[in-house]
Amino acid sequence: MEVYTIQVEEGKPAVGSKPSCGPVYRCIYAKDGLLESPVGIDSPWDFFSESVKRYPKNQMLGRRELIDGKAGHYVWQTYEEAYEAALKIGSAIRQTGVNLGDCCGIYGSNCPEWLIAMEACSSQGICYVPLYDSLGPNAVEFIINHAEVSIAFVQENKMHSILMCLPRCAHLKTIVSFGMVTGEQKKEAENVGVSCFSWKEFVFMATVNCKLPPKKKDDICTIMYTSGTTGEPKGVILTNKAIIAEVINNEYLLLETDKVFTEEDSYFSFLPLAHVFDQIMENYCIYKGAAIGFWQGDVRYLMEDIQELKPTVFCGVPRVYDRIYTGINQKISSGGLLARKLFQFAYDYKLQNLRRGFKQDEASPFFDRLIFNKIRQVIGGRVRIMISGAAPLPRHVEEFLRVTTCSVVIQGYGLTESCSGCFTSIANVFSMMGTVGVPAATIEARLESVLELGYDALSDVPRGEICLRGNTLFFGYHKRADLLDEVLVDGWFHTGDVGEWQPNGAMKIIDRKKNIFKLSQGEYVAVEVLENTYMQCPLVTSVWVYGNSFESFLVSVVVPDKNSLEEWAAANEVKGSFEQLCKHPEARKHVLEELNYTARKHQLKGFEMLKAVHLEPRPFDMERDLITPTFKLKRPQLLKHFKECIDGLYREAKFSKLDK
Repeated sequence: MEVYTIQVEEGKPAVGSKPSCGPVYRCIYAKDGLLESPVGIDSPWDFFSESVKRYPKNQMLGRRELIDGKAGHYVWQTYEEAYEAALKIGSAIRQTGVNLGDCCGIYGSNCPEWLIAMEACSSQGICYVPLYDSLGPNAVEFIINHAEVSIAFVQENKMHSILMCLPRCAHLKTIVSFGMVTGEQKKEAENVGVSCFSWKEFVFMATVNCKLPPKKKDDICTIMYTSGTTGEPKGVILTNKAIIAEVINNEYLLLETDKVFTEEDSYFSFLPLAHVFDQIMENYCIYKGAAIGFWQGDVRYLMEDIQELKPTVFCGVPRVYDRIYTGINQKISSGGLLARKLFQFAYDYKLQNLRRGFKQDEASPFFDRLIFNKIRQVIGGRVRIMISGAAPLPRHVEEFLRVTTCSVVIQGYGLTESCSGCFTSIANVFSMMGTVGVPAATIEARLESVLELGYDALSDVPRGEICLRGNTLFFGYHKRADLLDEVLVDGWFHTGDVGEWQPNGAMKIIDRKKNIFKLSQGEYVAVEVLENTYMQCPLVTSVWVYGNSFESFLVSVVVPDKNSLEEWAAANEVKGSFEQLCKHPEARKHVLEELNYTARKHQLKGFEMLKAVHLEPRPFDMERDLITPTFKLKRPQLLKHFKECIDGLYREAKFSKLDK
């Protein structure tokens, strides 16, 4: 078996309170040293300005033209046109008194204006701060104040939201709409001392010859806010150097293992630009002179947009790939018996060849043309590379995509703090299936033992918390040095995710050390916060909330309060022992409703609500190894003990959803 990592340091035994650590590894493509940002590229603006010189007439930013309210063909701005627009917007920003190092907010879904505003900031050495409301109801207001945002670019349909919080945002002095603004909106802003412009009005404020300031690699490029355990978002500081190195890493790994992006490629932009994953991908496209086509911003028309754009590069999250998988399978199932048998024969034949080590385009050219090309047409017909991130991609979905889409499929893992991908599977290596691959060429990785969860980094099967160091890590948390001290120890960033090294050097994510996990659409869930909230429901004495990262909702096992449940049963003429009541459908329904009533009362988000609940008559105890001596929940043991029950809750919740 070929191994894709090399060891660069020995493991270390536990010393005092410090846990043991496994060996330090790099990917084989960085065996002679970690990849760094190249000389002559000092900020992401250099990617853009150099591509404008090389590809001035290339299509750069595209959106679908609206004709009588219906989306038509993509219309494009060239690199040259987008460059001129970014220079003008950047100059106008400076005219409002915003200077080098100040913060500019960008609020809205992906569109050409979002990217032009980002490049405008980059041109002037201004730190851009994505604003987004999925972190909670007051997140936008919090970010504006915390980052001291003085100017914000805002999508038209978000103008109302931004105007609502203006009276409480002392630093914000200028708002620029991606499109038009009404007289009423201008007046509302001016009443609190804020200037409000349409995009076109703002462009006119630019001076003809605005000199661009010099940029340095160590300058702050962006502050990206991400979920925090306390409820307040954390501002992750990313420097120019980190972003440049991450983009160059994409180029380097694709050069070594597959085919790099070129000016002939087109990328479908729908993953949020407010997140680091899509920003890195779009910066890479710009570096290579590729085209970026934006979706309409409505998931109902996602597949229609793909059909119209016909991209060659597609990045998605597991939820999107699962929809594609389900849609294709439904079409296959509705076909005739002969067609289904032919498909299965072709599938098994190609899968066998992929397992033998054949590359994607060599595994079955005949069946690719005869059978699988029809499936490729579902995603536009031209996709050559598919990348998945944000949450684990189910193995059966990954296998299906590898076999049927005629595309290279790559799964990766990263955090905002690692400037997107810190692990990535190697293209055309089938043994990477079900893993997140090997360390990026810019970082080193090791595992640290988490003995309280039973994970030993020095065992024959090394398991432990994934720790990183290298050239694409964040600079710190904005105004929260205390949070940095919690995660950066002896130069190693502690991710909080538990991994297991595979024999070929790939990493498999198996658990979460901290009690935060992601659901399938990418939302972070701080589970202890939720449990503390649900514990305020008078009907329960213990609550364990569980979320499978392949699913989009939460379920729970709770120990009900015996007296409360028996009182409810008497009032509702439901008979039986406490154990029998815990199994009664009406009792379960009642407890679930009361738990979600508590959740609404405490303003939990929709994805933090429970969809199904199991009532456990026996308290969680040490005899079954479900709690620690200090009564903390032992999550891996709870999952093992209640695995069958949890699977049943997910089936039940899905069935009731379908039933409706």
